[in-house]
Amino acid sequence: MTAPSTGVPTAYLALRADAQRVLEGWTAPDAGQERLRVELLAHCAEHPDAMAKQGPPAHLTASALVLNRSLDRVLLTLHAKAGLWLQFGGHFEPGDASVLAAATREAREESGIADLELHPQLAHLDRHALLASGFGRCREHLDLRYVGVTDDEDGYAVSDESLDVAWWPVDALPEASGEEIRPLAEAARRVLAT
Repeated sequence: MTAPSTGVPTAYLALRADAQRVLEGWTAPDAGQERLRVELLAHCAEHPDAMAKQGPPAHLTASALVLNRSLDRVLLTLHAKAGLWLQFGGHFEPGDASVLAAATREAREESGIADLELHPQLAHLDRHALLASGFGRCREHLDLRYVGVTDDEDGYAVSDESLDVAWWPVDALPEASGEEIRPLAEAARRVLAT
């Protein structure tokens, strides 16, 4: 069903309302994250279709970093399009009940860990430009990031969107991905400590 006033599917409007609720209720841990929180809220206010891949070229996404129980290793995917080791995540789908549900779905699909649960608190925000090739009309992702914990020995699988999935020590991340994953891992540990 599409909302007559906006032409946007009502499922995406509901997801936008949930994203606004999450962002409004989140206390950012530092000035940089607060700036992003305000930017994402403004983007949602400006774009009724902010949650849709078919919406504006800059749109919201959901992701999750998976850590082991001792919080010293992260499970990452070698993203086929980006060519980098990254956390699990992607675009919202109309069937997602919430931002957290979308992040959970993406993490389960891309890790192969069917019973993976995420901490309900938002952990981190990120805004990153995408390379023009391989991402279609997508130019920028405004990412809401969560965290999950699992046992090192839990079976994982490589999805169609990945080239590989592997555990990495937090203090020995892949060189090209370290700047992306390190702040997220620190934020994840902070959330899990609360």
